[in-house]
Amino acid sequence: MYSLAMSTPERLIESTRELLWERGYVGTSPKAIQQHAGAGQGSMYHHFAGKPDLALAAIRRTAQEMRATAEASLAGDGPAYDRVAAYLGRERDVLRGCPVGRLTMDPDVIASDELRAPVTETLEWLRGRLADIVQEGVDRGEFSASLDAGEVASAVVATVQGGYVLARATGSPEAFDAGVRGLLALLAPRS
Repeated sequence: MYSLAMSTPERLIESTRELLWERGYVGTSPKAIQQHAGAGQGSMYHHFAGKPDLALAAIRRTAQEMRATAEASLAGDGPAYDRVAAYLGRERDVLRGCPVGRLTMDPDVIASDELRAPVTETLEWLRGRLADIVQEGVDRGEFSASLDAGEVASAVVATVQGGYVLARATGSPEAFDAGVRGLLALLAPRS
């Protein structure tokens, strides 16, 4: 599946990331990871203590990637509404769902403090980053002074995560897009 020029640990991590997104933790067996990565059992256990260790590396990598992608949309000093709109409107594979958010539905991930930590930290980081931007908008007079930046940030994250669920349930990205349009209409600065 991956180039043999990629190191074995990298192939294992990338394969695990993909399989976790598709199948979840329970549905991702060590054998499936090895087959997907083109690596033997000995290679896997040489580089990682076991499935939990490899899954943790994969979840951390996915979380880092999600943060970088979100930050690319949120960075800058333009109007707060435009930055939030850029985050909400960025290109996504909505029918696959969020690779981090989907992990919250996996009972084995949620039951493990270690596996859950990068998921929780990433969603908390996102809410905090969005709250800072919304607060900038409030401070600049772009948004109503009555807005609670933390609550708006939680609504943005909930809209994205819920939009993924609706899109997957209906088999159409339109459900995600409708949620984004609705939230942006509510946030639109009054002129």
